[in-house]
Amino acid sequence: MIDTSIFQGKKAAYFTLGCKLNFSETSTFGRMLQELGVQTVRNGETADICLINTCSVTEVADHKCRQTIHRMVRQHPDAFVVVTGCYSQLSPDVVSKIEGVDLVLGSDEKARLVSFLSEALMRKEMNQTGTSTACFTQKTKDIKSFAPSCSRGNRTRYFLKVQDGCDYFCTYCTIPFARGFSRNPPIASLVEQVQEAAENGGKEIVLTGVNIGDFGKTTGEHFIDLVRALDGVTGISRFRISSLEPDLLSDELIAYCAQSRAFMPHFHIPLQSGSDTVLRLMHRHYTRQVFADKISKIKQLMPDSFIGVDVMVGCRGETQDCFDETFSFLQSLDVTQLHVFPYSERPGTAALKIDYVVSEAEKKRRSKLLLGLSEQKTSDFYTRHIGQEMEVLLEKSTRGRAMHGFTKNYIRVELPPQDARPELDNQLVNVRLGGFNHDKTALLGTLL
Repeated sequence: MIDTSIFQGKKAAYFTLGCKLNFSETSTFGRMLQELGVQTVRNGETADICLINTCSVTEVADHKCRQTIHRMVRQHPDAFVVVTGCYSQLSPDVVSKIEGVDLVLGSDEKARLVSFLSEALMRKEMNQTGTSTACFTQKTKDIKSFAPSCSRGNRTRYFLKVQDGCDYFCTYCTIPFARGFSRNPPIASLVEQVQEAAENGGKEIVLTGVNIGDFGKTTGEHFIDLVRALDGVTGISRFRISSLEPDLLSDELIAYCAQSRAFMPHFHIPLQSGSDTVLRLMHRHYTRQVFADKISKIKQLMPDSFIGVDVMVGCRGETQDCFDETFSFLQSLDVTQLHVFPYSERPGTAALKIDYVVSEAEKKRRSKLLLGLSEQKTSDFYTRHIGQEMEVLLEKSTRGRAMHGFTKNYIRVELPPQDARPELDNQLVNVRLGGFNHDKTALLGTLL
């Protein structure tokens, strides 16, 4: 039983590093604490509780986590500091030794954060121990809990966590160790969360997770079943799928999205490499031909669809010839945007056994080439839509500034300040797309 009195009158500060899934979870933690009487600090205020949700996807991410923890401890010197997330799961001993950290929670304890926090706060206030740091570690197979999350972002969209963990064990990746094996809640519970979001005014929901195409491992259901069920929640106008592995993106799912009521013509598909040699070294579950066939199928049924692609550069084993294969392969694909990630060595991963190492300078050179290709593809995609009439979901803007929003196929649209009105926030409006705005991050829109 949680003693809610321990939370009354307290203020909390939150900081999230990493992916959309982490942001969704932090938002849910904040809402849970708010329901117990905890207020979020405003600028200039000091917090009684600091919650830091960490990432460990690269060595740079680890460094940022440590920097953030130190900064939060300095800014809120008397706060009770809780650290959770992937970095706390993978390196709990390192985190627990950082001065000022009071509680370290691994991936399994995250679902019971309020309970652990309540108990630790009581111990600290009663001065029962000299330090209240608790450190939890689990083996991958022991991470079994699922922390539900359907949270509203800073703008108009909600993020629905439909799945957690991963069974793939790609050679470069630590996510299975940080988040455990693939698991998910039943479809019925997710439908209930979406219905609640609709009742609260939500119009767009992004489905998030670690490997969401693997949905159903713990319930015997399938991702296509989830998509069909959510499409029936008529209060939500738009659904977006955050990321789908190529081997789990079925033709059946593509065909359904092409004719669905609310699933948008917007896909994010991790490629990682356009070289079959490198894909084998990575232990990926597809070939470049499989990937190309998926892109072709999407474009056949949804010619105007936005397709984002994850690409990793400079991984072990990526020779110059392998990179050249990747670059030419991506040139040939009708995709919209590349998310380029330089490879980072992760302790304990199988990739460290691969001999060929790419220098940091070469990683930067390859990244620059791919980012240039991405800019050109995105610009070409936007240009093809100039002059068209499209529906845009607008987002709240600062008074006197331009308003922004996205079309169904994820083109960012800018409405000039004279047309930006508070009543248009979170509203679907029809616009005519004009040319690029001043910094080429959006197309200018004219209300119809």
